[in-house]
Order: sequence, then C-alpha cells, then structure tokens
Amino acid sequence: MSTERIDKLLSHEGFGTRREIKRLVRYSEVCVNGTRIFDSGFPVNPDKDTLTVDGEKVSLRKNVYLMMNKKPGVVSANKDGLHQTVFDFLPEEYRSGYLAENLHIVGRLDIDTEGLLLFTTDGTLTHKIISPKTHFPKTYFVRLAKPESAARQAEITRLFADGIHVSAEGKEAEFDAKSAHLVWKNESEAELTITEGKYHQVKRMFAEAGNEVSYLKRLSIGSLKLDESLAPGEFRELLQVETDALFL
Repeated sequence: MSTERIDKLLSHEGFGTRREIKRLVRYSEVCVNGTRIFDSGFPVNPDKDTLTVDGEKVSLRKNVYLMMNKKPGVVSANKDGLHQTVFDFLPEEYRSGYLAENLHIVGRLDIDTEGLLLFTTDGTLTHKIISPKTHFPKTYFVRLAKPESAARQAEITRLFADGIHVSAEGKEAEFDAKSAHLVWKNESEAELTITEGKYHQVKRMFAEAGNEVSYLKRLSIGSLKLDESLAPGEFRELLQVETDALFL
C-alpha cells in the first residue's frame, strides 16, 4: 500500500480536522515506529508502520466499508430537512472529521425500500459498482400487489430477460432495461437481479409488466449479501473477505 499523510490518517480515525491534528502533532506525543514526529504531513504506510498517540496505538485504515440494513421511511442521504437519513443511524465517529467529508453511499435506496446499503470512502469501489460499463449485479426481493398465474410469471420472466421497455416517469426518460434475471418464490413474491440502477427501476419494470411493487428489499450487491442478523437500522463494518470479494 502507498503512504498517506499522517494528518489524513488521524482525521480518518476520528482525531479531528487536519487543523486540529496539526496542533495535536505539535503538542502531543505522536510517534511513528517509536520516533516522535512534528510534521503533520509526515508519510505513513498503514500496512507497515506503527502509529501511536500519547503511547496509545492507533489502528490505521486507508478506507472504510460499512453495510447497513436500511429501514423503510429513511432517506438515503447525508442530510434531509424532513426525514431521518441513514447517516443519522451512524455513530459520531463516522460523521466527523475525514469521514464526514468522504464516507458516502454506494447505490441509494428509495425512502420506502429497505435492505442492503453500502457505505465507503473508497472511490474506486464506488465507480466499479455504479458505472454502467461494469454491469454490477444487485438482487432485490419483491412482493407484488397482485398474484400472478404460472403463465403470467413465465411471460414476465421472458419480458425481463429480453430487456423490457420502461416508460418515462416524470422527468425521468424512458429506457430499454438490460436483461434481468427473475426467480419466482410464489405467485406474488420473487427475486430480481438487475445490472443497472435507473430511477425507481424495479418498480417501473413491474409496472410496465402490469403489476405494482408493494414491498421491496435489496438482498445483495455483487458478492456482498445482507447480513440478516442486522436489525433494521443497524450496521457493521465489512469483513476483509467481503471487501476483497467485491474487487474480484
């Protein structure tokens, strides 16, 4: 791993803004590999170097990766004047300093949609997941307002596999959806995997097929599956194996 400035790393770990860390380095005992440093721009290798502040070891991470089980009724945004946001469910350490400026959502969910929400500071991963060129799969559990017969299920499955045409909605233009994989669980429930992320896409696809989505939950993003032990509104950091798999 390449080196990072010590002020960026300490800000990342919740020690304050870069200005505050400049004072910290000047007036506290900040050491790299046992040697006290006085330059807040000092380069540190998070993989190899040991950083301590007043004798306490600091865990160094270049990037942060979180998964949340998003609650319905909560907005996928940093701030909102009317509703709670998903960031309101994160502790202060994730909403201050470096993380306040760099932690972001990868693939928003509508206010009434729940399930897997990914947060990161890693722009490379964000680009990989949301870029139209990568066709990154996302799977949703869908409950429909009307039950569908076996014949209709087969018809809708074929329409989605062929790439259904989706009409315009408000200011959102019409589009031809890319091929999507639909697996029926029963006459009114299914799992749908899409490889793009248009506005209200899942709801609009089923509306085009003559039905209405009454409940929607994201189950996975690529290899990353929602941890079902997380209650709605709870989150955890990704395991290293989960993070590594997203980059494969």
